[in-house]
Amino acid sequence: MNNLLVLRERFKQIYVSHSLLVRKGAQFLLALLVFNLINSNIGFMKMASSVLCTVGLAVVCTFLPLAVMTAAATVLIVAHLYTLSMPIAGVAVILFLLMYIFYFRFTPEKSWLILLTVVAFGMKIPLVIPVIFGLLGTTVWIVPASCGILVYYLLFLYLLYLIKASATALKGTDGTTMISTLTNFTKQFVGYQEMWVMLFAVVIGILVVNGIKNRAVDHSWKIASATGAAVCVIVGASGNISLGLHMSYTMMIFSGILGVVIGLFLEVIFFSVDYSRTENVQFEDDEYYYYVKAVPKVGVQM
Repeated sequence: MNNLLVLRERFKQIYVSHSLLVRKGAQFLLALLVFNLINSNIGFMKMASSVLCTVGLAVVCTFLPLAVMTAAATVLIVAHLYTLSMPIAGVAVILFLLMYIFYFRFTPEKSWLILLTVVAFGMKIPLVIPVIFGLLGTTVWIVPASCGILVYYLLFLYLLYLIKASATALKGTDGTTMISTLTNFTKQFVGYQEMWVMLFAVVIGILVVNGIKNRAVDHSWKIASATGAAVCVIVGASGNISLGLHMSYTMMIFSGILGVVIGLFLEVIFFSVDYSRTENVQFEDDEYYYYVKAVPKVGVQM
């Protein structure tokens, strides 16, 4: 434990000395993961799918606000879909606009959370999101998490399957058939049960983690991480069984365990306290009595 605290303090010193470099490095890594995920899964525009374009976009977005990265990812997705079919690109634009109108109403400064959610789902570790968002954020972070889940399932699973299965038909049919196909897709997407199960699991997980970590109980962050991950696995497995889906139990369990590990790491970084020296303090003023639980932070001498 002491070694972790020493590493934390050293990282803080490095961050204070090179904060701009650290933030831009993390921003570049996130951009690289996002653009590679898009280009490797929806590679209809060959020029945009190249390694040079992927790295180039990541470099450019590194030096711009995170909201620009989200906008660039959206434009790249629409460009790929437009190469295949203009109506499909139009449907994607409408769906993106609806999500962003709802999203910017609540958390306009947290656009990177959408990208992080998409990356986590793309890497098959979706249940780390409830733990991270619940520990570090508030319940409002449910909004970008939900938007990220919808984007992932829209683009990288159901939509991609539909497009690849009917690409020739979409290019060669008349207007009536095209509208019928897109209407049918919209209905099927809304009824895509796996997406709603995972969305419900993540939302419940964030609420559980955030609710427990704010309680005045010892080891609240550890309890929140373990309970939130367990709840997500139970909700996902229950939906999988009751609806007859084919989600991977291995993926859910592994990502849940990884979420707990990440939660323990985040506790060391952001909430390292010594519960053995807890003090309960009582004082009063003219109107109230106050009962305060004071838990000292753990520090190390460098």
